[in-house]
Amino acid sequence: MSELGRFQDAFAAALAERASAPIAAWLPNGEGDGEAEPAGLAVYRNTIAKGCVDALAANFPTVASLVGDDWFRAAAALFVREHPPTSAALLAYGEAFPDWLDRFPPADDLPYLPAMARLDRMWTTALFAPEAQPLAAEAFALAPDALAAARPRLHPSLAFAWFDSGLPGLWLAAREPEPGEMALTDDPQGVLIARPDDMVHGRLLDAAGFAFLTAARDGASLGEAITAAARANPAADLATLFAALIADGAFSGLDLGDLA
Repeated sequence: MSELGRFQDAFAAALAERASAPIAAWLPNGEGDGEAEPAGLAVYRNTIAKGCVDALAANFPTVASLVGDDWFRAAAALFVREHPPTSAALLAYGEAFPDWLDRFPPADDLPYLPAMARLDRMWTTALFAPEAQPLAAEAFALAPDALAAARPRLHPSLAFAWFDSGLPGLWLAAREPEPGEMALTDDPQGVLIARPDDMVHGRLLDAAGFAFLTAARDGASLGEAITAAARANPAADLATLFAALIADGAFSGLDLGDLA
């Protein structure tokens, strides 16, 4: 390892340990002998901590808006101390934040908060997912037997989930520029999040749509996925469901197998 590399590793250790000992070899004689954190090192550490807190606020905007800036930044500062970044890029920082909120006592009175964080995380994941061209409706213009046997590949940015209550609706409402009155319903809801082009979008997903996407994710053919959707909701308009998923940019490929 180069001298610069050794110094960078030692400097990171000094910041984490809040002590000058790891970088003693690069300090003037006597300055790195104690265990106390030098004032200059504290400035660097605080600057990094603020950057991490700012990144969390950007990556979890719904959580921040629901709890307020003071609460969020106090919680985020504690999270940062326990989970320092492992990369210089903070664009997607906070993978462990939803689970951390599950164990954070001050959030006990806000049982919906970890789910809001997980939904925010899904949005961020979609934002930085690999690029892929979504399939247009014309790609599905096949003979009925070939279409039923084809296996769709989901777009790499696509994320979806199911909840036992109306948390997705609350989350979507909270992300509006002017949320207005928000209410948490008891009805189960699903959510779909995707970035087929430059923008991430999200919408509610019903039981049939969730069943379809789950089957497709698990390798089912289109015919099998449609059957799963019909079982989940026999009253579902399957043609409309499929058209909506195409409009969402949910598919990036179609494997025709022997029928190609």
